[in-house]
Amino acid sequence: MEESRLELAFAAELRQFLAPRDRAGNVLARCDGTSSLGHIVESAGVPLPEVGTLVLNDRQVDSAYQPHPGDRIRVEPVLRPQPLPEPRFLLDVHLGALARRMRLLGLDTSYSNDFDDDALIDLANSEQRALLTKDRGLLRRRKLWLGAYVRGARADSQLADVLDRFAPPLAPWTRCVACNGKLTQVPKRDIEHRLLPGTRRTYDEFARCAECGRVYWRGAHSRRLAAIVARATAARPTPQPVRPVPPPAPAPPES
Repeated sequence: MEESRLELAFAAELRQFLAPRDRAGNVLARCDGTSSLGHIVESAGVPLPEVGTLVLNDRQVDSAYQPHPGDRIRVEPVLRPQPLPEPRFLLDVHLGALARRMRLLGLDTSYSNDFDDDALIDLANSEQRALLTKDRGLLRRRKLWLGAYVRGARADSQLADVLDRFAPPLAPWTRCVACNGKLTQVPKRDIEHRLLPGTRRTYDEFARCAECGRVYWRGAHSRRLAAIVARATAARPTPQPVRPVPPPAPAPPES
C-alpha cells in the first residue's frame, strides 16, 4: 500500500454503491490528513445512512475519525432491523407505488409527487419521519436527520426491503392509500348516495377516510390487495383492528 493511502473494506451489502471497478469491496483511498473517515467513505460512493459501523483494527471508530496512512477500515452496513423512534415514513417522488403499498399495510407514510429535495428534508426533520429514497445524493445531505436507500426496482421488492430493514408493526386496511388518513367503519346508509347502483346492490361493508372522505369497500380486485398483505404479514406478528376495514376499491396500488 502506498504510504499516503488507506484501505477500505466494504461489506457485501454496500458494494452496489461502489464504482464498478471497486465492486470486489476493497478500495484504496487517498489519506490527505484533513478529510474525515465519513467524507472518504462517501467519496467512494456509499451514503453514510447506509453505514452501520466503521472498524479499525477491531476497534470501532466514528465517521469523524481522521484516518492515518496505512489504516485498514472495515465498513459494515446498518444492522437490520434498524430501530426507529416512531415508525413514520416519508417517500421521495419516485416511490409512489411503494407509498400506496405501505399505506395498505397501515404504515404512516407521507408522499407527494411534487416535493423537491429541500421540502423533503424539511418535512422529514420537522415530523421526524425516516426519508426513504433511491437518490444517494439526497442521503448525503447533512441536514437530514434520518434516511435510508430503498433497494429494488419494483414496488414489491422495495416493500420487502423496507419491511426487512425496519420491521415496523403492521395494521393492514386501516389507512387511506390516497392520502394516508385513518379509515373508520361507516354505515352504508351514510354513504349510499355516493355509490353506483351496482356497488349499492352488491356490498354492505364500507369504510371512509377521516381526512379526504374517500369511501372504501371490498371490491373486485381485493384478492390482489389481500395477496400483498399476506406476503407482508407472513413472517411477522400483525396487530389487527377490531373490525378489519375492507380493502380499498378505488385506485389500487400499481404493479
